Amino acid sequence: MPSEPRAVSQTATDSFLSSQDELPYRRRQQALLREFGSAALQTRDIRQILQQATELSARGLRCSYAKALEYLPDEKRLIVRAGIGWPAGTVDRVSLGADIESPAGFAFQTGQSVISNHLQEETRFRTPHLLAEHGIKRAINVLIRRGGEGDTPYGVLEADSPDPGQFDDADVDFLAGFAGLLGIAIERQHADAKLQQALDHEVLLTREMSHRVKNSLTSVVGLLRVQARGSESVDVKNALENAAMRVASIAQVHDHLWRGSKVGFVDLSDFVGHLCKNLQNSAPEHTVQCHSDPIVISADKAIPLGLLVNELVTNAVKYAYIDGPGVIMVDAREIDGHLLVEISDEGAGLPDGFDINQPRNSLGFRVIIGLVRQLMGELKISKNLPRGALFTIKFPLDPPSTNA
Repeated sequence: MPSEPRAVSQTATDSFLSSQDELPYRRRQQALLREFGSAALQTRDIRQILQQATELSARGLRCSYAKALEYLPDEKRLIVRAGIGWPAGTVDRVSLGADIESPAGFAFQTGQSVISNHLQEETRFRTPHLLAEHGIKRAINVLIRRGGEGDTPYGVLEADSPDPGQFDDADVDFLAGFAGLLGIAIERQHADAKLQQALDHEVLLTREMSHRVKNSLTSVVGLLRVQARGSESVDVKNALENAAMRVASIAQVHDHLWRGSKVGFVDLSDFVGHLCKNLQNSAPEHTVQCHSDPIVISADKAIPLGLLVNELVTNAVKYAYIDGPGVIMVDAREIDGHLLVEISDEGAGLPDGFDINQPRNSLGFRVIIGLVRQLMGELKISKNLPRGALFTIKFPLDPPSTNA
């Protein structure tokens, strides 16, 4: 086995390139390298990158065959992952030996580039069956190293030609340039895959956390309602029921969080619909009508909004219709980057001179004021003509998010 695998058996005067052709030939190679480097930065599709590398390198070396080989540790073979010139069914099916007795195996095992300009007369290596059956007379093999992680070898980039002639050291350097860019692209994809794996794990943990929080809050709701049923005091019973409904509203947000397609966000239309359904079940004598635009909002906004809807609908149930059943309406829509939420009824309305900021008002109204502030929003109270009350809440929506 010779110690210099890059050495060729013919002298420099045997080169198929004349001195007149040499300069444009090398310029063309450099242009193709630049083209590939630019293209490799614009895609994360490693298959596409590998294929483009084989096509452009074949053009640069004026040969009709090229292939990218990936090393399979379990099989100790090099499998074709991309190529040009080879028949259909070669990619992902045909593999070559990775031992040092084959040109590609030698390049992979030693890290040294290999030029074989006379494969039919080659004594250093055996000629792989794939090359022999296609009449390949000369070949170059260069190692593809993944950038990072100690330059872990990925495989081999190989250019093959059935035509007579001679590859030289400058051709090897050209092909090695492609291999170097491939290594960077492969490592980038590997890093992306690891990052995505970490993000997927974080998403899983977040969903699991929301699910557990929802279950825990549901247990609290159950305990509060058990205590409410066992209380002899009407005031205590009502206070416990109100607390249970507030906790249930928060639990419902977490239920939507772990089920939703976007971590940390809930679909407002679905969420408000379920919330109103629960409120309807708690006050079957009334009719709770809900509508919401299909808007996605963050949990930070969904929780106080759910509590606000709960408080205002509950207040309407208690105080708007003293003499009998009635209708309570909830409407949520987006206007100029803000969410406008209206809770209205057709009941007795609010007393003249009502001021929600008066200290004597109930805990429910104090909760409402605090929740509106938490949303950095505005609350407007007016008459719902011809009769009833209208509570309008307006607050800024989250900016559009690109993260899934």
